[in-house]
Amino acid sequence: MYPQLEPYDHGMLDVGDGHSVYWMACGNPDGKPALYVHGGPGSGCGTRSPGQFDPAVYRIVSFDQRNCGRSTPHAGEPVVDLSTNTTDHLIRDMERLREHLGIDRWLLFGVSWGSVLSLTYALRHPERVSELVVTAVATGRHCEVEWLIRGFGGLAPEAYERFLAGVPDPGEDISAAYHRLLMDPDPAVHRRAAEAWCAWEDAIATIPPGRDVEHEPWEPRFQLAFARLVTHYFSNRCWLADDELARKAHVLKDIPGVIVHGRLDLGALSGNPWVLHNAWQGSELVIVENGTHATGTAEAVIAATDRFATSPVS
Repeated sequence: MYPQLEPYDHGMLDVGDGHSVYWMACGNPDGKPALYVHGGPGSGCGTRSPGQFDPAVYRIVSFDQRNCGRSTPHAGEPVVDLSTNTTDHLIRDMERLREHLGIDRWLLFGVSWGSVLSLTYALRHPERVSELVVTAVATGRHCEVEWLIRGFGGLAPEAYERFLAGVPDPGEDISAAYHRLLMDPDPAVHRRAAEAWCAWEDAIATIPPGRDVEHEPWEPRFQLAFARLVTHYFSNRCWLADDELARKAHVLKDIPGVIVHGRLDLGALSGNPWVLHNAWQGSELVIVENGTHATGTAEAVIAATDRFATSPVS
């Protein structure tokens, strides 16, 4: 990984609807523009530049999507309104940020949920995207959501039983049921739901066995915001028609792109990038044999960003 640097510039951007989005720029101020699009939804972009970019040649822009990270209002507050946080809102925020920074075209790098958002942005604004790199790939298909909240249960039956026990009626849409509990103003209710949802997230991350993903204990405010935003998007199927991105991927044919995915990424099955690759003419698919959702793919990603570092923006 490249050095992860402190930002040389940052700020809060008023995007309307009462929201202010935090952004930062790292690396070379005169370098090739690239936008890092974080996952989750709700993970935030961190405090330093992502290590997948050479800071000597890239102008690396990151932002916290609505209601997470340093953006306000924050979904970890006891009571919050998420009605103005949808995929359409986030795409508009990305465009406002591009205009605010005076960038004509930029490379998009999306991770997990960020790959859905990056692909959606590229489909709606192809003239603004110089290249596209996606990893830990999701495409917003409804079956992907169903896999995470139901299909995956057979691989972690004990954890899944505890996950189902967290909702009154496990026969309904589990993400919607959890979201209602998470939005309850009673701290005892929404905290318990956040802990249960994130325990399931941890169970997914540690399969296959022996590939434990170590992280600091969930900070309560972050945990609540993350669980609320994930279930908000899952229960609304990301505000995308089923298979929408794959059906429209022909629009991306003139955008150079690399799809990097771990063969052992059971949180986002390798069928997702295959569907995308087959629909996106000219894309390159790199399957990393021992890669998972969070580990093992950095070398392939860096190879892509290094290659595009010397490509002209226009």
